[in-house]
Amino acid sequence: MLKGEIVGRNNYKLLINSIGELLSQSRQKAFREVNSILVKTYWEIGQYIVTYEQKSKEKAEYGSELLDKISMDLRQKHGKGFSRSNVFNFRRFFLSYPKIQTLSGFLSWSHIVELISVENDLARAFYQKECLTNKWSVRELERQINSMLFERIALSKDKKGVLALAQKGHKIAKAQDIVKSPYVLEFLGIPENYRYSERELEQRIIDNMQHFLLELGKGFTFVARQYRITLGNKHFYVDLVFYHRILKCFVLIDLKLGNIAHQDIGQMNMYLNYFKKEEMAKDDSEPIGIVLGAQKNHTLVEYALGGISNKLFASKYQLSLPDKKSLKKAFENIVAKEIGE
Repeated sequence: MLKGEIVGRNNYKLLINSIGELLSQSRQKAFREVNSILVKTYWEIGQYIVTYEQKSKEKAEYGSELLDKISMDLRQKHGKGFSRSNVFNFRRFFLSYPKIQTLSGFLSWSHIVELISVENDLARAFYQKECLTNKWSVRELERQINSMLFERIALSKDKKGVLALAQKGHKIAKAQDIVKSPYVLEFLGIPENYRYSERELEQRIIDNMQHFLLELGKGFTFVARQYRITLGNKHFYVDLVFYHRILKCFVLIDLKLGNIAHQDIGQMNMYLNYFKKEEMAKDDSEPIGIVLGAQKNHTLVEYALGGISNKLFASKYQLSLPDKKSLKKAFENIVAKEIGE
């Protein structure tokens, strides 16, 4: 807004709004500049520590006397902000990112602390890319790292796919790209041994929709719950209906408490046929169906899905964070197998 326009219109409300917009933009710019300087300073501190280590042959690993000494002396001379854990993170920051130019100014120091906690270089590159693309908050980034999103997606790919995932992030081009196994629903707060119903599971998902959308991944928008389909005189209800903005299609999700049965797959196939005929707009792609159960019999699912032309998937959910050791081992085996070939 030009100053002359504000004066010329003699609009006091416009004047106040314009000043507010200017202040907001200036504060955001100042925050980015301060954050950029702070992050660069922490990186350089880490560089100093590593350089000293190399020359003195002392290690500033967590719990070392050198780290304690650096932390204590810096706190005495410069005040707060130099706890042992912070000083250790400065060092780890430099070791994780030898070239600071690879980092974006969007990332705050808190983002970086989460990223450098990821030991695997490929996984760290993936989370950095996804964080920037999706503008994750620190809390969202922490949750995705803890739920091992990278490993869960990577398990369905070969080595080239894993490398692409790390370099380019999670690109969605086909139905298979939006499906995970397992889906991690720890945010619902349901204890493992708690007896719950499908309706309670659905309600908890609705109550935690923001978290559920984060777990589903990019591109999902919520449409409806218990979406009614009437065939003849009989009513059927799809538990959850979403629309995917990237793939331009409906995504139907049916929730099951135990093992996914062949009847569940047949029912979802019916829902998809209905949506193809009755709900698809002219420019829509074919709908996708996901039957989401607590257990999945791979052999039964394989035969039940055989011959189905619709985009239909059976996947598992779990109510707690995944076993990190098992997922890491499975991921490492895939990469090692590809290298061996």
